[in-house]
Amino acid sequence: MDILEVLGYLGALLIGVVLGLIGGGGSILTVPVLVYLMAINPVTATAYSLFVVGASSLVGAVRNIPKNLIDFRTAFVFAVPAFIAVYLTRKFLVPAIPEEIFTVFDFTITRNIGIMLFFAIIMIIASISMIKEKNNGRNTNEEKVQYNYILIIVEGLVVGLLTGIVGAGGGFLIIPALVIFAKLPMKKAVATSLLIIAVKSLIGFIGDVENMNIDWTFLLIFTGISIGGIWLGVYLNNFINGKKLKKGFGWFVLLMGIYIIWNELF
Repeated sequence: MDILEVLGYLGALLIGVVLGLIGGGGSILTVPVLVYLMAINPVTATAYSLFVVGASSLVGAVRNIPKNLIDFRTAFVFAVPAFIAVYLTRKFLVPAIPEEIFTVFDFTITRNIGIMLFFAIIMIIASISMIKEKNNGRNTNEEKVQYNYILIIVEGLVVGLLTGIVGAGGGFLIIPALVIFAKLPMKKAVATSLLIIAVKSLIGFIGDVENMNIDWTFLLIFTGISIGGIWLGVYLNNFINGKKLKKGFGWFVLLMGIYIIWNELF
């Protein structure tokens, strides 16, 4: 095992710790860790990321069920279009992306480069939402849940498409949607988003099982370390200010996104 692999497994632990500390965001690191430290090609890395993100989010969701924080009706309304979109994206759209997308002057944008650039853009958008520290629309009190079904379904389709392409959880899109369109209180929105992420990510991963050879030994070890990191993060949450950490992590993700763009283009 070389130094990059060791750093990769430490990265898996970090992913879980961040998820445990701030309830989201850690999954945005999964693809860069797999690509740059574990030397896995981006298409496979986004598939593995779906499994890691799905399993980790499922652990978080199960922890929230006894606390009565998950709105199962809302999760169902949002998750159905999301997992249909992510499954179809992984099954048909990603394999259909050509090896060479287009050429600018003497520089060719390949499928792997294109996926990483798109992923970097998503990272930058996610980082800005973390840095801004807004209340995501801003419903903190218990209210009767109201539904804007059309917008929830459209948002589910969009999130499913993005998740299918980049392999990230999409919590930074899901949580505001649940607060704005379903009028969920913030705590319920965060907890419900974990269940949605788990369902759509794991179902999306099924589309990859049918398309590629999965290294199950590596994937289960990596995922197990990440899940262990969640429990460590939950423990550390007793001693660390989650809001300040979230903003600091947002800056880190922003720098990572810029680095990926620079690395892929230059």
